[in-house]
Amino acid sequence: MSSPAARLQSDTLGSRLTSRGDLTSFFMQLTAEIGADSYMLVAIVHDQDRNDARIVSSNWIFDAIELIGKRLIAGLAQGALTVAPGIRPQPLVASQAPEADGLVTGEEARLLDVLGHAEIYSLRLNVGRQRLFALFSAATAGSIDQPALMRAQLKCCYALSHIPQLIAAAAMQDPLSDRERECLFWVSEGKTTDEVAVILGVSSNTVNSYITHAIQKFAASNRAMAIATAIRSGII
Repeated sequence: MSSPAARLQSDTLGSRLTSRGDLTSFFMQLTAEIGADSYMLVAIVHDQDRNDARIVSSNWIFDAIELIGKRLIAGLAQGALTVAPGIRPQPLVASQAPEADGLVTGEEARLLDVLGHAEIYSLRLNVGRQRLFALFSAATAGSIDQPALMRAQLKCCYALSHIPQLIAAAAMQDPLSDRERECLFWVSEGKTTDEVAVILGVSSNTVNSYITHAIQKFAASNRAMAIATAIRSGII
């Protein structure tokens, strides 16, 4: 595809994606085009001392996500087989997974296979500063068309780069830990740091640390702005 044609396609894709529903339709179409059965768009958000996987859009069944868990999803998204655009992807094949650089255990591999993810490709998406990954999977190994998958990866980068606010909002629906949310709630109720510390049974320094993390996650400049953002988002 020529450069002008690529730019035209990116503009067209971007103009179509104006809601979470549009995003779902876009990924469902890509999933069908490449011969996959399932997709998952994952954002990795730095959460204190760990990386937390936030599922932005997916057609995985709820039970599968609950059984597999966010830790394994984050591992699949950032694993050794994950590739950047332009690099030929290699699948994680569940039946061979115990040999796949320790990405999953034998038990996890069997679980993935049973849940209909016998073959999984993990693609890194270059979308500004956001850490986004697309997982495409199929119930039968060998079903996914690799050249089509590489084209789909570029389409994702083009389309998502036009809607950074939508992606960021979806990924950050509730970025706070339980403690961070509790601290912001009590501060919003007019409690001082010392009073919150007594309520939660922690030190004042710990309360300040939780609140600081919350402020950073919301990219707020102070407590009041973080509280306002949390209230508008329905988090507290």
